[in-house]
Amino acid sequence: MQVISSKDNEIIKNIKKLKEKKYRDLENSFIVEGIKLVEEAIEEKAKIKQIIVCEECINDGTISQELKYKIATYECIYVTEKVFQILTDVKTPQGILAVIEKNNKENQINYQEDIIIALDDIQDPGNLGTILRTIDSSGLSQIIISKNSADCYNPKVVRSTMGAIFRVNVIEVESLKEKLEEMQKKNFEIVTTSLDTENSIYNIEYKNKVIVIGNEANGVSKKIQELADKKIKIPMLGKTESLNASVATGIIIYEYVRRKIGK
Repeated sequence: MQVISSKDNEIIKNIKKLKEKKYRDLENSFIVEGIKLVEEAIEEKAKIKQIIVCEECINDGTISQELKYKIATYECIYVTEKVFQILTDVKTPQGILAVIEKNNKENQINYQEDIIIALDDIQDPGNLGTILRTIDSSGLSQIIISKNSADCYNPKVVRSTMGAIFRVNVIEVESLKEKLEEMQKKNFEIVTTSLDTENSIYNIEYKNKVIVIGNEANGVSKKIQELADKKIKIPMLGKTESLNASVATGIIIYEYVRRKIGK
């Protein structure tokens, strides 16, 4: 077993570059780290380019024998602990990560789903990851993301999704407004979250709807609000006027789930 011990190794330098968005875009690849996410990638038949394993973790029992057998069918790169520390993005690494090809070849919207979530310049990676995970949990399989939103393949986002990144079709668009106008022509109504309405999330039918979630600081942009067919808000009994973007998305999605189960 050959073990890479130099941080100047070309393979190591290329993997390290994937910590930056511009290189993730250039290589159409991203990093997943940790035993669970690597197992999820294998289970979901993600396009795994390489698996990087810390030499010490092979011998200390951190990685199970079953996982060792699974990763043996892929291109595995073994590195010293010192080199792995250069690649890892977490404080207490488990000694395994993988380079995955982005699952963004299928950029077509599935109009068979009842509702589609669209994000208008969401900035927080934790929010984005949680939203992807919530979409996956509800049985939905796609999300539309504006160009200026956080990167779905940011390591923090990937960890927050808990594997949903392999199952949700991420459709990144140059112009969210143009994409929403295109969806209106497909008989989908555009629904935005807004404090400037008396219409609540309990007053709409969850069928043929695109639900737009806005930026954490400014909400849904004015140009998208003007495009909206309906505006909705989450009723609140306390003094708080607004909720975290991922919390608000979860409440709306699970009102849809409640109706779905009820039927």
